[in-house]
Amino acid sequence: MRLGRPTKHVSVKDVAARSGVSFQTTSKVLNGKGSVSAATRARILRVASDLGYVPNLQARSLVMQSTHAVGLIASDFSDHNLSRFIVGAEREARRQGYAVIITSIEPEGSSGEYALPALMERRVDGILLAAPQIEEDRAAARVLERTVPAVSLYRVPGGGVSTAGSDHELTGLLATRHLISRGHRVIATITGSRKRRVTQSRLRGYRRALEEAGLPFDAELAEDGQWEIGAAQAATVRLIERRPEITAIFAQNDYMAIGVLSALHSLGKRVPDDCAVVGCDDIDMAPYTVPPLTTIHVPFFETGAEAMRLLLTMIASGSVEPQALLLPVHLIARASSGGA
Repeated sequence: MRLGRPTKHVSVKDVAARSGVSFQTTSKVLNGKGSVSAATRARILRVASDLGYVPNLQARSLVMQSTHAVGLIASDFSDHNLSRFIVGAEREARRQGYAVIITSIEPEGSSGEYALPALMERRVDGILLAAPQIEEDRAAARVLERTVPAVSLYRVPGGGVSTAGSDHELTGLLATRHLISRGHRVIATITGSRKRRVTQSRLRGYRRALEEAGLPFDAELAEDGQWEIGAAQAATVRLIERRPEITAIFAQNDYMAIGVLSALHSLGKRVPDDCAVVGCDDIDMAPYTVPPLTTIHVPFFETGAEAMRLLLTMIASGSVEPQALLLPVHLIARASSGGA
C-alpha cells in the first residue's frame, strides 16, 4: 500500500491566484476586514471554501501579538466536580472566540515541572489553574506572577495570582448549622485530606457553627475520609464504634457522604432517624441516594465560566492586579437530614 503525500495547506496566495484577486484584497476578505464589493467577496469566499482554506493562526498571532488561546492546567480529569469547572470554562472561552489548551499534572506532581513551560512555549494569552498542587508550589507562583495573566481555582502562594471559587468555610458553617437546627448536639465530621486548604476551611466552618451553638469541638468526632467513598465508609465505622452517641455526620463532600450512608446501613442505623447525614458539593447523584442526600450546592460549572470571564477580562485590559472572586453557596435540604 502506497501512502500519499501529506495534504498541502492552502494559503492566502493560493486563494488569491485561483480567484484572480490580489493578495492584499484576498487577505482582507479572509480576515473579515476592508471594504470590498459583494461580488468580489463572494468569489473569494467561494474559492476559499472549494480549496479547503483554513486560517493560519500561527501567522495571525504574530501579527496580532495574540494567539487567542488560553491554557488550562488541571489535576484529575476523572473528578466530576473538576470536569464541571472545565466545561464551564471552555464554553465561556469558546463563546468569546478563544481556544483552550488543556494539560494535566500528576496528583502529587508540580505544575511547574512540565505544564507551565509547555503552555508558555505555545504563547498562550493567559492560564487558568484547577490543580490543588498549586497551593504549595512557590516556584510556579513566581513564574505566574511575572508572565501571563492567570486565575486559579486554588490560592497560589504569595497571593499574587487571581482566584475564583466559593467560600468553603461557609459550606462547613451552613451544613453544621442545619444539623444543629434539627436538634443534633453530637455532630461528627468526615474530612478530606488534611493537607488541603479546602479541608481546613470546611473544618473551620464546622467548628464555628459548634461555637455559635455553645457546643465544644471534640477532636474524637473528626475522621479523615481522604475524599473517597471507601475511606469515608471505614471512617464512619470508626466514629460510631468510638462514639455511639453520634446522631449526625457532616461529610466534606458528597462522595464521602455516600460512604457514610453505606456504613450506617451496614451498622443497622436508620437515616435520618438514628443518624442524620449532610454532604457537600451537590453532585448529580445526590438526589438519588437512599435516602436523598442533603448537601451544600457549590457552583462548579458557574465558577469555571466566571473564572474564564475574569481571565479574558484581564487579558483584554492587560491587568495583572490580583482579584478574588467568590461565588455563593447554599444548602439543599433533603431526606438524609430530615428535610427542610
